[in-house]
Amino acid sequence: MSALSRLTPAIEPGTVWLVGAGPGDPGLLTVHAANALAQADVVVHDALIGEGVLALAREGAVLEYAGKRGGKPSAVQRDICERLIALARAGKRVVRLKGGDPFVFGRGGEEALALAQAGIRFRIVPGVSSGLAALAIHGVPATTRDTNHAVVLATGHAAEGAGGTDWAALARTGAPIVLYMAVSTLPSIAAGLIEGGLAATTPVLVVHAATSTREEIIEASLAELPALAQAGRIASPAIVAIGAIARVRAALAEHLLAYRQAASA
Repeated sequence: MSALSRLTPAIEPGTVWLVGAGPGDPGLLTVHAANALAQADVVVHDALIGEGVLALAREGAVLEYAGKRGGKPSAVQRDICERLIALARAGKRVVRLKGGDPFVFGRGGEEALALAQAGIRFRIVPGVSSGLAALAIHGVPATTRDTNHAVVLATGHAAEGAGGTDWAALARTGAPIVLYMAVSTLPSIAAGLIEGGLAATTPVLVVHAATSTREEIIEASLAELPALAQAGRIASPAIVAIGAIARVRAALAEHLLAYRQAASA
């Protein structure tokens, strides 16, 4: 047993671990997440989990797809919860693998509640949140003392029946906004933010498919977002940062190593 593997407790049969897989690069998994994959009997994973991460599952583990993608046929959340419960009751060591952090727009809270109500024991393994990691690797800090003392994390995809986000109210906070799952709603979000007083010239940074070989970066202004989205220039999955923090990248870019090169060095 390696020194790192001893840091993680064993997954007991009949339990579920809700595990964050980070933004995509296997190197950004936590030690607990990697060790959980090496122990699991069944890995129930989301759509955005890359092959490099899934390849860390132990030989013989069953990989079950439970992806949810906006506008595409997706697993029903109730069915996912029932499947986790059934697997645990069958005595399996279950890893529910979710992109980023399971408790940041990952529906991990819903699954934890379902497991608790069913009497299933579970463990939470936090992950590197995709929204913050996608920015950090490109020299965009979530906060700096010179730009902001708060940051808003928001999703552009509200649950059905939950009501919409008051974007104008968020604009009035003056805090930078980091958007998850917002590609299809960017035109209405931009309109709401401008209505709330955010300048049309506010800088925006978009990171598509962060940490993957398909990664793309777009720098624009808030006023340009709707046209870029409607023209298909911004593809999902993407993290969108709106506000003063998006300007910091320019000051760092000359000396910042490209992420993919740094990761393979």
